[in-house]
Amino acid sequence: MVNKEYPKIGEQVVHAVLENGLHIYVVPKPDYQKSYAFFATNYGGMDMKFKLDGRWHDTPAGVAHFLEHKMFDTKDGNALQDLARGGASPNAFTSSAITGYYFESTEKFYENLKILLSFVSVPYFTEKSVDKEQGIIGQEIRMVEDDPENRIFYAMLEGLYSRHPIRVPIAGTIESISHITADTLYACHKAFYNPANMVLCVAGNVDAEQICAMAREILPGEGNGDIQRDYGEAEDGKAAKSRTELTMEVSTPLFQIGWKADSAPAGEERLRRQLIGELACEALFGSSSPLYAKLYADGLVNNSFAYGYEAYPACAYLCAGGESKDPDAVNAAIAQEAVRVGRAGVDAGLFNRLKKAAYGARVRSLNSFESICINLAQGHFAGVEYLRFPEVFDSIGKKDVEDCIRSYVTPERTALAVVAPREERT
Repeated sequence: MVNKEYPKIGEQVVHAVLENGLHIYVVPKPDYQKSYAFFATNYGGMDMKFKLDGRWHDTPAGVAHFLEHKMFDTKDGNALQDLARGGASPNAFTSSAITGYYFESTEKFYENLKILLSFVSVPYFTEKSVDKEQGIIGQEIRMVEDDPENRIFYAMLEGLYSRHPIRVPIAGTIESISHITADTLYACHKAFYNPANMVLCVAGNVDAEQICAMAREILPGEGNGDIQRDYGEAEDGKAAKSRTELTMEVSTPLFQIGWKADSAPAGEERLRRQLIGELACEALFGSSSPLYAKLYADGLVNNSFAYGYEAYPACAYLCAGGESKDPDAVNAAIAQEAVRVGRAGVDAGLFNRLKKAAYGARVRSLNSFESICINLAQGHFAGVEYLRFPEVFDSIGKKDVEDCIRSYVTPERTALAVVAPREERT
């Protein structure tokens, strides 16, 4: 067990690695009454093809999300209800890359932690319960498919990538989940819900030794962290499709623009590229940029405009979207501004303000136990010591951001997706 200090941000983390390979991170917060626990597996919607016991498994889309739903079922009832009875506020989520289970409580923390570790590590599925869940998740998928923002987001990803599974909806489709069986869930649980492929992050007025002792007692004694995965043939740097248009019941067109970036290697370089990508978005079309001011003044964007940078195994991209009366004009304006920035560079004063603001936002996020734990977990899976972000920020200069814009915000890397209003029938 190692106690590491981060003096630049006034944080400390107790880190332990158990004999079964589980990494545990505890952030002591002795002045707080509440505590937060996040138990996550390095397994998400994009992990559909993997090797287990010497054999490749090609699973349907949506298994990771389906498994998250079913993990709360136990032989004795439902773990959500058990946690709620213990005064905890529990939930879970599945992203493209990870699945996480968590709770927050002000009392009975260790009792609730025991429940969390137990139900996540001991699967209980029956064909009857799986069939029932297919109907429940099927309704959820239908609702999501009627959501214009969700549809346009995946249309943008399909425009960027021709093969990478990031383009596949996390929940899958009605067709794909119909092929999920109890055996499928057990195989995926065996592969990915083993301690060496998981991480436990806790923040609060808690005892790290007691947490480690509980994990040793409850979880399996062995783990396998080397889960070989296949994300398909490597993609080139070009977008698969430059423009996609859908029609739905919307009053104003919606759009998403994606720019295909090079994938980032595991380790601190991934965090560095994440921060550079975020700064590039802010400098090019962020709410403090000259371009945003012009687009807003011209009525081409409004307060719905949002943007960011995302990085996953074997893929990364910048994106921006919202409502607009003329999405193609927004796309053209961003492309023109990228060319200008490529020639003239980012204004030095603007860059310094953006960098300070981005750093300040990261520091403020440390006030959230949820943010600390999730970032520690995601960083761990990416080989990143997340709380070193001050040092990583120090290594980033204006040229890094300019190079990012110059390299990735180009016509051949761009995919525009538009949801247009359906024409009224007379």
